[in-house]
Amino acid sequence: MKKLLLPFVIGLFVSVESYAQIEYKIITTVESIVPSGLGRSRIISAEDERDYEDFTSEQTEEDNTRNKSKRSDIRVKDFEETKLLNFYNIGGIRFQNIAANDAVVGSKINAMIAEGWELAFVTSAVESDAGKDDNQGIFITRYIFKRNK
Repeated sequence: MKKLLLPFVIGLFVSVESYAQIEYKIITTVESIVPSGLGRSRIISAEDERDYEDFTSEQTEEDNTRNKSKRSDIRVKDFEETKLLNFYNIGGIRFQNIAANDAVVGSKINAMIAEGWELAFVTSAVESDAGKDDNQGIFITRYIFKRNK
């Protein structure tokens, strides 16, 4: 009887574990690449939840009604904002600022891992200077964490 009980308990544990729900959390860093250090750089983490279905409409050939979602309903007002340094200062690119940002972002990642989150994906993009009259640019990175609920 004991020989049958052990495989049963192990099988039960494995099957319960496979039904665990996973939740995801996205942390975004926005780092300014505006010349002369005029931009703003931050880590942003939403503290409020939104259900995408509340703001989704389906367009068909028969019904192409415009999505009526209000921006004010989508907007999240409860979020954590951590200041980062800009990549540039008045003298040009500032490597100390990049190292400082790495230390702060690393601290945030370590705190998330300590809270039981696992870093699942990282994706980044850049919108850089497009010429003489374009004084805008950001480097954005999204850190996607997951954990069992």
